[in-house]
Amino acid sequence: MQQTFLGYIEEDSLIHRLTGATKLICLVLCTLTVMLSYDTRILAGMFIFSFIVFKLSKIRFQEIAFVFYFIVVFLVLNNIAIFLFSPLQGVEIYGSRTELFRLTNRYVVTKEQLFYHLNVSLKYFAVIPIAILFMVATNPSEFAASLNKIGISYKVAYAVAIALRYIPDIQRDYHNIAFAQQARGVDLSKKEKLARRMKNISSILMPLIFTSLERIETISCAMELRAFGEKKKRTWYSERAFQKQDYIAIVITAVFFLVSLWVTYQNGSRFYNPF
Repeated sequence: MQQTFLGYIEEDSLIHRLTGATKLICLVLCTLTVMLSYDTRILAGMFIFSFIVFKLSKIRFQEIAFVFYFIVVFLVLNNIAIFLFSPLQGVEIYGSRTELFRLTNRYVVTKEQLFYHLNVSLKYFAVIPIAILFMVATNPSEFAASLNKIGISYKVAYAVAIALRYIPDIQRDYHNIAFAQQARGVDLSKKEKLARRMKNISSILMPLIFTSLERIETISCAMELRAFGEKKKRTWYSERAFQKQDYIAIVITAVFFLVSLWVTYQNGSRFYNPF
């Protein structure tokens, strides 16, 4: 059976026992912490915190490796683009210039620029584990119930749940269509040239789109026949009440967020300057 990416992975862990609303609140707070600061100390602390949370979830790295490597590739491309378009961004930020070596007259490698790239990379690695965990450690139905419980319309909550459930379905359809295309002689393996392989992969998109539209229509008709949205409120089979560990998780994340704000503004700048 082909493994899905970003689908719910059931485990018996502390992270899985938290409610969906708790995980959403913690994700938002962690994301804000990373977004609002370029302080290396905060980002390093956030990275360690994310790593600990990931270990507590009992999710194996192999189960999310594809997504992780995909984001790492995007990170590398982002760093390359930063250097190409703004090779002295670090110099402008930190107010000093320590040259290491020169590539051309325009492209000079400096300690300040490398330190800036380090901070950009830390931002990614600080939030990636928690963002992925939110996707793979949150039951969609329970998450929808938690959202509704904190005041979000159940229509919106249900739409979010369907979207989360739909991710593995799209992946499964993609693999089924790919296998069917290969049975017809369409080569998608590494033996084919990259340009040809990309063209062959694109032939999967149209069947995938039509399959997705058909499923959307089926779900819409089923919901309409069941009078979805007729009432202002609804009950949830998967609803869970907040427990002690939920409050503890929210408090710990909120404290980390407030400390990061305090450190950032005490420093007088979003950037930690060791130069």
